[in-house]
Amino acid sequence: MSTGTEAGGARPPVEDTPQAGTSAPASAGADGGALAGTGTLLRFMLRRDRVRVPVWVAALLLAHVSTLSELTGLYGGAEARASLAKTMASPAGLAMTGPRHYLDGGYEAGAMLSHQVLGFYGVLVALMSVLIVVRHTRTEEETGRAELLRSAVVGRHAALTAALTVAVIADVLLAALLGLTLGGSGADGTTWQGALLYGAVFGGLGVFFAAVAAVTAQISEHARGGSGMAIGVIGLAFVLRAAGDVGDGTLSWASPIGWAQRSYPFAGDRWWPLLLMFGAASAAAAGAYVLSGRRDVGAGLRRPRPGRRTASAALVRPLGFALRLQRGMLAGFCCGALLLGAMYGSLLGDVEEMLEGVDVVKEALAEAGGTGFVESFASTVMIVLAVLAAVFVVIASLRPRAEESAGRAEPLLSTGLSRVRWMWSHLAVALLGGTLTLLLAGLGFGLTGAASTGDRGLVLSLTAAALAYAPALWVTAGVTALIYGWVPRAAAAAWSVPVYAFLAGYLGQILRLPGWMNDLSPFGHVPRLPSEDMDWTPVLLLSATAAVLLAVGLAGFRRRDLETK
Repeated sequence: MSTGTEAGGARPPVEDTPQAGTSAPASAGADGGALAGTGTLLRFMLRRDRVRVPVWVAALLLAHVSTLSELTGLYGGAEARASLAKTMASPAGLAMTGPRHYLDGGYEAGAMLSHQVLGFYGVLVALMSVLIVVRHTRTEEETGRAELLRSAVVGRHAALTAALTVAVIADVLLAALLGLTLGGSGADGTTWQGALLYGAVFGGLGVFFAAVAAVTAQISEHARGGSGMAIGVIGLAFVLRAAGDVGDGTLSWASPIGWAQRSYPFAGDRWWPLLLMFGAASAAAAGAYVLSGRRDVGAGLRRPRPGRRTASAALVRPLGFALRLQRGMLAGFCCGALLLGAMYGSLLGDVEEMLEGVDVVKEALAEAGGTGFVESFASTVMIVLAVLAAVFVVIASLRPRAEESAGRAEPLLSTGLSRVRWMWSHLAVALLGGTLTLLLAGLGFGLTGAASTGDRGLVLSLTAAALAYAPALWVTAGVTALIYGWVPRAAAAAWSVPVYAFLAGYLGQILRLPGWMNDLSPFGHVPRLPSEDMDWTPVLLLSATAAVLLAVGLAGFRRRDLETK
């Protein structure tokens, strides 16, 4: 092929051609500004998220509506509200919910909503903002697309500005819908002022953690590292809030979730904590812009740690390499499951007092079986712990999809490594890691449950009850492998398994959904230990089903073409 000079064309000046691996100058862009192309990138990002963001917002909005409806129905009487407030005043109750201030003044539906779910749903809003920012910044750099854009007419800070704008749009939309929906609900204690403050608090939380993600995206050179650090900040904020609410409240002021809860929507309506959230968000965003100007495209501020001169014996094998790629996520889920189980276990000693006068919940737990409230409540909580482990299983099972899409699978599979062995290594991490997550969740549940009730036998029985869900996790991995192996573009459909399991298995008991709906989930066939006796037949059938699904998924992956770069 002839060059442009040989064909008679003029060769472009060297300084006008960006070299690979270097960042474009701040003056890049048609107008010479660092924000050149922001509007175009913003429209493109909104188009990419035209389904993702509405689904997030709709899910969070529906969760609030259903929660408010449940609280209104379950605790409509003054006696039931007083009993619940008394239970929530315990250290375990405050750690799970929020500050004691909400318990004063009758504990009506509005105050109940803010007290019990603001912290939990606030974590989900923060997670939405983190994923949006990391997806449109660090992920784009990791795949190489950002470098192509920066070499043309896009300024240095255009992508970061557009990503933050998308997150702010999602947060403001959610805040507005929450304010309008709760304000017009007509529930006890839900005033318009409180509803607007409630929505603004969620918007502030989302904006703050979007700015945090903008900072962490500059530090790590990998998307999973940037999102992992931001999620770690979310976890730290929740722990500080819980510790502060159990104590004198001082530690809660070190947490943005604590600021949000201390705005007291529907229980005093304080607006000034919003200034803390937006002020801290502005400072974090400004820091992100400064850090962005101190690094090259694709590089992170934190230098990768030098590896060993020679790979370890485990690292040169597919399973060891897959475990190395997913060890950080596995460690995070194991710690989270242990803590979540421990938090639920701390409530077991107060279960009967907590549910005194709440007939609907009593009936739902009675249908779950068991000789007492402790066993019935524990069997219901097990579904939540199992779904958490299923989330890890789906993420780990979809890791081959991410490796294939990024072009990293093709070089590996061009060697003597077989497709089945490569994919199976990631599935093995999902199967073993999910089972380990269940084990630690059940162990944490049993240890604190035994401490709160004085029954040492709960340690073994609750750990075994958690492990009974392992075959359902294996089926989840099998479904994921089946979809990825045959229809990789539809791999995201695997998320329907844990989502449906939570809706039908956990919420279905409270909402009195038909039993056949729970039977459609693999988790619906697991013996409800410790409230029921062990039945090995469904466990063996689930294990056999998982084996078939995994085999069919591996066969599909072996037959189809790879996505190449």
